[in-house]
Amino acid sequence: MTRPLRLVASAGSSIPEVVSEPQSFEDFFEAESPALFVRLCLITGNRHEAEEVMQDAFLSLFERWDRVRDMEDPTGYLYRTAFHAFWRRSRRAALAVRRTFGLAPAVDEFAAADDRQVVSQALARLTRRQRTALVLTELLGYGSEDAGRMMGVRASSVRALATQGRSKMREVLGSGHE
Repeated sequence: MTRPLRLVASAGSSIPEVVSEPQSFEDFFEAESPALFVRLCLITGNRHEAEEVMQDAFLSLFERWDRVRDMEDPTGYLYRTAFHAFWRRSRRAALAVRRTFGLAPAVDEFAAADDRQVVSQALARLTRRQRTALVLTELLGYGSEDAGRMMGVRASSVRALATQGRSKMREVLGSGHE
């Protein structure tokens, strides 16, 4: 997607300079929505679900448009957002089906609260970097490359930190639950 360009005369030069203007959300939506919709229809196999996923993705971008429009590839970010939204919806739907047909165990809210407390305490025993690597890769599902970019380290460092964190978690959880 190309951004609108305008010519600006720079001081002391007779040669105009090309400057990229920030794109409006509306222009971005008009340019990207038809192709995204077609691709989502192919992925979901359902026109209505494709519309909902597309709306969710564009809403997410709209909420962050002041940052997204300045990205190197806002279209790529849109597609990642849409595919993540579809993936989340698919997981939720699969879980609902399993619960409806009794394939998933009933949720014990008290046990779940206890488990969250135990995990929180175990996470607190990790270093900040180990905790960050584990949360990004295990809980939020980012790959080590993406997590590394977020943390400002190499992907191999993220993998090492996550491995160390998992080891420490096993140690802490194993000793506390015997």
